[in-house]
Amino acid sequence: METQSRTSARSRESGGGWTRRRFVGAVAGTAAVTACTARVTPAADARATRGAPEPAAPSRGAPGPRPLYVGTYTSVAGGGTGIGIASYDPRSGRITGEGTLTGVSDPSYLAVHPDGRTLYAVAERQDGAVTAVRLADRRVLGTRSTGGAGPCHLSVHPTGRWLLSADYGSGSVSVHPIDASGALGERTDRVTHTSPPPGPGQQGPHAHQFVTSPDGRHVLAVDLGTDTVYTYRLDPVRGTLTEAARAHTRPGAGPRHLTFHPGGRYAYLANELDDTVAVCAYDPRSGRLSVGAPQPTGSDGGTNYPAQLLVTADGRFAYLANRGHNSLARYAVESAGARLRLLGTVPVGGDFPRQIAFSPDGRLLFAANQRSGTVTVFHVDAGSGRLSPAGEPFASPVAVCALPL
Repeated sequence: METQSRTSARSRESGGGWTRRRFVGAVAGTAAVTACTARVTPAADARATRGAPEPAAPSRGAPGPRPLYVGTYTSVAGGGTGIGIASYDPRSGRITGEGTLTGVSDPSYLAVHPDGRTLYAVAERQDGAVTAVRLADRRVLGTRSTGGAGPCHLSVHPTGRWLLSADYGSGSVSVHPIDASGALGERTDRVTHTSPPPGPGQQGPHAHQFVTSPDGRHVLAVDLGTDTVYTYRLDPVRGTLTEAARAHTRPGAGPRHLTFHPGGRYAYLANELDDTVAVCAYDPRSGRLSVGAPQPTGSDGGTNYPAQLLVTADGRFAYLANRGHNSLARYAVESAGARLRLLGTVPVGGDFPRQIAFSPDGRLLFAANQRSGTVTVFHVDAGSGRLSPAGEPFASPVAVCALPL
């Protein structure tokens, strides 16, 4: 099997390079900034900025408001100044702004440690980095280089010992150790996707996601530029990667985001460039993924870039964020995960839904709408999977990631 390059070479792209991801049309602009600022209490904002002690996040079973963190770009017109801090009512879905955690640059994607104590953010810049934040007092625990350009996604391994990140600009994936405090150590490995050649219209590899399989035995990297999903084995002691398999989409599909069915034998792939989704069979023993036929996104053939898929905890329904069509597609999951059936779409209530997430109890779905600078919330009907709007959109500058805890 061909070994991927482990060099630190950066992408040479310019106009078609890593900043292309931003599509920003940062049309959230001043209106969104003004609306968000009006919702922030000065005292809370000052505490977050100074890093003064804050209460720890409530346990997942606790009643009352729940924490919500919002990722943004800090280096674009109309962008934010850091990670947005908010809370939401788990019954009504109403969001209330509480301030901003400054000192974190371009935090376009967020993830939380399995123990709920530490937040991680990418710094989506040419000199890519990842940052750890202790949630009890919102103290920045440190920042580490990914060694690549434009990191756009990160996730925490289920063991809580490793942070996995994907660099869009350089087409690379990295591993960082996590210590007992939640802080990050220097990276233990980095792999650059040098083959196969870039897909039609692409100028290089573009790693877009790095996640762990449900069984924990493999980590998978989705690369939009090479039309490939790479499967690796992660050494649990050294934190190094060994390639185990590759799965190829059809040329020009541009795979962006992979979500596993809770049964662990199937996964669903959102293809950004050809506006499709695909059901993939997954072999837990080998880590091999087999990509199925392209299926519709509900966009009706208009300009659309599928962003992210979610699957309910009971495995009965899946949802897709459609950028361009500005909708959420709903699918019935059938045949124990082997089949998706499109049930319809609902308007997302914003412009360019970049990312979606469930609340921990699965009763709410949050959509971060990049161009409108809003987070919209939906009630999820457990029986039918239907989505219904939960109140008014929450204004947040260039909202590209919403993380409800």
